[in-house]
Amino acid sequence: MEEKMTPVEAKDNPPVLDKSHGSNPAKRICSSVSELKMFLGALAFCFFAKAFSGSYMKSMTTQIERRFEISSSVVGVIDGSFEIGNLVVLVLVSYLGPKVHRPKAIAIGCLIMSTGAFISVVPHFIMGRYNYKSAAVSAVSASGSVSACSSVSPSSPHAAGDVEMSGNTTTLGCEKTTSSYLWLFVLVGNLLRGIGEAPVIPLGMTYIDDFAREENSAFYIGAVRSAGMLGPTLGFLLGAFSANLWVDIGMVDADTLLIDSKDIRWVGAWWLGFLICGTTSIVASLPFWFLPRSLQKQGGDTVIKKKASEVYAITQESDGKMKSPEQLQLKILEALKDFFPAVKKLLGNPIFLVYLLLNILQYNSLVGIVTYESKFMEQQFDIPISRAIFLIGVIVLPITIVATFLGGFIVKKFKLQITGMAKFTCITFLSAYVFNLLYFVSNCEVLQVAGLTVNYSGIKEPSFLKEKLLSTCNSDCSCNASLWDPVCGDNGITYMSACLAGCRASAETGKNMVFHNCSCVGASGPGNFSAVLGQCPKNKCAKVFPYFLAFLSLCALLLSLGGTPMYMTMFRSVSPDLKSFAVGIETVCGRILGGLPAPIYFGVLIDKTCLKWSTPTCGGSGSCRLYDTQAFRNVYVGLITALRGGCCLLYIVFFILIMRRFRHEGKETTDKVMEAPSGKLSATGQNTRESFSMEKSANEDTRL
Repeated sequence: MEEKMTPVEAKDNPPVLDKSHGSNPAKRICSSVSELKMFLGALAFCFFAKAFSGSYMKSMTTQIERRFEISSSVVGVIDGSFEIGNLVVLVLVSYLGPKVHRPKAIAIGCLIMSTGAFISVVPHFIMGRYNYKSAAVSAVSASGSVSACSSVSPSSPHAAGDVEMSGNTTTLGCEKTTSSYLWLFVLVGNLLRGIGEAPVIPLGMTYIDDFAREENSAFYIGAVRSAGMLGPTLGFLLGAFSANLWVDIGMVDADTLLIDSKDIRWVGAWWLGFLICGTTSIVASLPFWFLPRSLQKQGGDTVIKKKASEVYAITQESDGKMKSPEQLQLKILEALKDFFPAVKKLLGNPIFLVYLLLNILQYNSLVGIVTYESKFMEQQFDIPISRAIFLIGVIVLPITIVATFLGGFIVKKFKLQITGMAKFTCITFLSAYVFNLLYFVSNCEVLQVAGLTVNYSGIKEPSFLKEKLLSTCNSDCSCNASLWDPVCGDNGITYMSACLAGCRASAETGKNMVFHNCSCVGASGPGNFSAVLGQCPKNKCAKVFPYFLAFLSLCALLLSLGGTPMYMTMFRSVSPDLKSFAVGIETVCGRILGGLPAPIYFGVLIDKTCLKWSTPTCGGSGSCRLYDTQAFRNVYVGLITALRGGCCLLYIVFFILIMRRFRHEGKETTDKVMEAPSGKLSATGQNTRESFSMEKSANEDTRL
């Protein structure tokens, strides 16, 4: 082992120059440039991998909810576990950054991300095939017909509707399983993904900033961010592909299934994408193992090659003097002493304080939308979940990415000063809020389900009453009232099962099965008294959905246009030596007060709109089978509107404060009054460049 060098020995034995490339400075510079380009390429792919994995996780929340028979609030807890893991490690990583081998730390982070992805897949291989309850058995009686309406007691294992289908396998009765808490594997996997992502941004950005030319640093960071923005789009496309495949692909013939991707019992191959994401993260880690701890600074500065023990024994100051461990300790204590004055100074800045509150509210609405938008589109507009995920991936996300860069281009093209940027962001957000209100116009009728939203005569029920599930038309059928196996009657009303529709005969098999002599279908008026598998379509929804998609895209465009100018406004309204510290406070507050609670309380409120919960094989409460879509819309859109309404008020206050403080033309670039005296607060990030202004504009892909 190498002996630790004392301060005295450090003076007598100064660090030696790196001669690994000979004494020719040109060769050392060329080698350093090539290694920096290698790091840039590796970091760009790493940004892509983490955004790819995060967006795929977001797209699979509904599939995970159905597979594990859990509520939306529990899915919110799983989603929030990423923030917990990330925040726990982020501060430690940021502090230890200069003291560790940064490329190897990023490589370890990538491996932790891949481990989290693979752990999330474990339940699929230990919980067996997915069973969905169905009364439409694949075989018929010897007479060629089967009666859904049976006089057998529902407590009997062979009661009508107490049949489970697992692909082409039929299971009767209660199966004791251990799958009740297997969703904890997914939670732990998402937690590890948050831990693994923690080193990527702070260590990757500082590595570029340390060894790139000052004029090249912003360009390199922007290029890395741009590559990362491809991740969310491809992640959602992979999610759409996986959601369209049956969960037990390879083990079950899809042609034997009695449901399709539009059925709420459908579960896609949620696990497949995690394998791909885990493999991608492993590939992303490989280049970092071969990169050096430090590089030749672009421009020909000498690089010092030190032993590992010397890193903690000596440090190099800007004036070339060495510092002992005791002096270094005093410097750290001084930095800690200045921490609280720096916090007080930032929070005492009314512009930054308003910006911080505004950012928290925006982060809450953003996280709620990203987590539950596909579920909302499926329930409200009667489209398959795979199509909803696909449309988000190919329309909404690309618009967001393009608009983010377009906002920065507008600032540069028209040379907007801080007052102009504040006015631009305020106008774009208020315009987006107006279009957000139009979401309420995109109304879609509630599905007519006998005993839930309408009675058996077809009259709308004021509220959901369990005692209304049974009626005189099916009282002699001994139906299982907890089963969700919907059929669509000729009268346009959906029944929870063929038994509850009072059907006494059937024809055909599988997906083509038709039930006849359905007494409850005739109770609402004249008709053929027959029903087919699946719930009835909501015809008006197909006409409304394109307008909703247009409103959604327009809102995404306007909100993203103002993202970069807003961030630049914040940067120019704080002291130059506190810029990086302001970014840290904003990120931590946004994640703790937005990223962590938002998916949970969104999920709890969405659960309140559920009309029918599934019943797992051995009892308990599972996932929601039917929502009151009107209540769902009012809760989901109303919550987003309320959060953005608060943002509107803060935007107006923010604009007024900016105009008062920077009302004279010479003061837009920086506020001379807020500049701190040199020296004392330099530890909080005096050398941070404004190139990090791109970080906020691409914050969506970090969260994804």
